[in-house]
Amino acid sequence: MSSFKVLVGDKIAADGVEVLRAAGFVADVKVGLSPEALAGTIGEYDGLIVRSACKARGDAFWTAAAGKLKAIGRAGSGVDNIDLEAATANGTWVMNTPGGNNNAVAELVLGAMFALGRHLVRADVGMKDGRWEKSALMGEEIEGKTLGIVGLGAIGRIVAAKAGALGMKVLAFDPVLDAAAAKAAGADLVSLDALLAAADVVTLHVPLLPATRNLIDAGALAKMKPSAWLIDAARGGIVDEPALVAALDAGGLAAAAMDVFSAEPVPADDRLSRHPKVLATPHIGASTRQAQEKVGVQIAEQLVAFLRDGVVTHPVNRLG
Repeated sequence: MSSFKVLVGDKIAADGVEVLRAAGFVADVKVGLSPEALAGTIGEYDGLIVRSACKARGDAFWTAAAGKLKAIGRAGSGVDNIDLEAATANGTWVMNTPGGNNNAVAELVLGAMFALGRHLVRADVGMKDGRWEKSALMGEEIEGKTLGIVGLGAIGRIVAAKAGALGMKVLAFDPVLDAAAAKAAGADLVSLDALLAAADVVTLHVPLLPATRNLIDAGALAKMKPSAWLIDAARGGIVDEPALVAALDAGGLAAAAMDVFSAEPVPADDRLSRHPKVLATPHIGASTRQAQEKVGVQIAEQLVAFLRDGVVTHPVNRLG
């Protein structure tokens, strides 16, 4: 049996840890390590599994990991917490688990739409405070509204299918798809400007890249209907947050639902997450029991396949 050692730096499903141990690996679960403690121990390990809290970044980490760390597995899709350049220079493969979280994120988007449309948070808070605000809580139905999906990838397509089943008209902007592919996913392909102008709800499903940073800036927000809602369950930084606050303050936008922020956790003085027109959640798009079970097992299987058999699955970087 193999003697590979894997550090599990964030909480994953117990079945995922068992996959590692069943393969004969030493699997140490050490959640919540400080950067200093992580750097002090990572040199012992062939593999590292993270979600989003554990950071494979910094000179101290990569100095300690030099030559030994063969692979990092991200139980999820985003790799903002991993220094890909340093990993590549060290000869460390970085793999993620695209797909495992997709339905969870899509369902959060739908939940946000219903919560915004029916003022569910305000209604609940009022009831708990002893207020009966029925006359002040006139809502909006989802059926018949136009949903604009920015990024018709795996998650965007799930959102499109579910929104279509709810009776919404679906528009999509995606520069790498043609109209036929979008139509097959249940959406009409349009330009970004046309989508922003026509949509009652805009939901973002693109990665954070130089081309998408501040994609939704003051100019983009100005093109949206004053009655529209913006939903971001993708990545912080895609929305220009000060511009969104300004648009909400000025009545240029009716509401927003934000699950991701440019700084996480948000600072104590963050205006966006505390704005009365914003439904704010702490990056919980992938936080369902089912999704975490999927990605925990999946990333453990990927590390076993790589360390034992040399098979690289869903690589984020390229070596050699």
